[in-house]
Amino acid sequence: MKAVQIVELGQALQLREVPLPEPANDEIRICVEAAGICHSDVHYRAGTASIAHRPLTPGHEVAGRIDKLGSGVDGLALGQRVALHYLVSCGHCDYCARGLEQFCRRGQMIGKHRDGGYAEYVVAPARNAIAVADSVSAAAAAIMMCSSATAFHALRKARIQPGERVAVFGIGGLGMSAIQLARICGAREVFAVDIDAAKLALASERGAIAIDPAQGLPAAQLRAATHGMGVDVALECAGLPQVQEQALASLAVQGRLALAGICGAPFAVDSFGAVINREAEIIGVSDHLRGELVTLMDFCRHGSLELDSVIAQRVPLDAAAINARLDELGRFRGHTRSVIEP
Repeated sequence: MKAVQIVELGQALQLREVPLPEPANDEIRICVEAAGICHSDVHYRAGTASIAHRPLTPGHEVAGRIDKLGSGVDGLALGQRVALHYLVSCGHCDYCARGLEQFCRRGQMIGKHRDGGYAEYVVAPARNAIAVADSVSAAAAAIMMCSSATAFHALRKARIQPGERVAVFGIGGLGMSAIQLARICGAREVFAVDIDAAKLALASERGAIAIDPAQGLPAAQLRAATHGMGVDVALECAGLPQVQEQALASLAVQGRLALAGICGAPFAVDSFGAVINREAEIIGVSDHLRGELVTLMDFCRHGSLELDSVIAQRVPLDAAAINARLDELGRFRGHTRSVIEP
């Protein structure tokens, strides 16, 4: 089969012919219909975030149809539409027992430790399959597995309450999901912060109030828009120190900043003015939980979460096309979300 793989760190991905994978006990094989291109894949390609081995097939946002069942698999059928929860956990360690599967001591991630969805087929544990509703496209189901799930987990970690004000910093795939999900969670107002006018326009169509940094510091604009109070929840999706600083500075008294964007550099914290004096909180966000994916699928099934309009580009399983999308994301000029359709 064909797969687009990381062969050398810091180099372009390569289209290669690789053996068709066979599902082991309690595993399934998926014929990939859609695989999202995530900013995390930029870090894996560059080597700024580690991967388990090379060559490796990236792609952790995956949806398709079950092509083959391994022995011992029950409750799933050939041809069934599924998406994949990308966290492969043991289910038995102390973290798993506490419901913290993303910290599983023996955990692996599809597309990072195991071959992922930039391919015609992928294998995964059967328990990682999430049934896709008939009304949900494969592309929407795929991006739900990461960008929507991370946004939802971040809002839950930030303990969003109905009637609160939310600011989303960085309106990519994750940010666009966050805008909709904040509304679903009962946010009073949702602000969208980005330097890209097209993304701000799309966010406005979803009911968000656009904040353009070209018009002044976002924190100052957000305070002006909230009568000097600030926002109750800030969700940082860009992974840039200057954006993280502005997100923290935008918080109201007892506001919560959820950091979801991957960043390898520190950011400055005014510990008294921005945190102590406001009883504010800075919260890390790591991945998501399987149960949240089931909830998100229900949101899509009932029409409250709409993801097809978030997908700006659909590309074939072609190394040049995929590398071009990763290059754009690396320059923070990528579209809301791009999806590979083999």
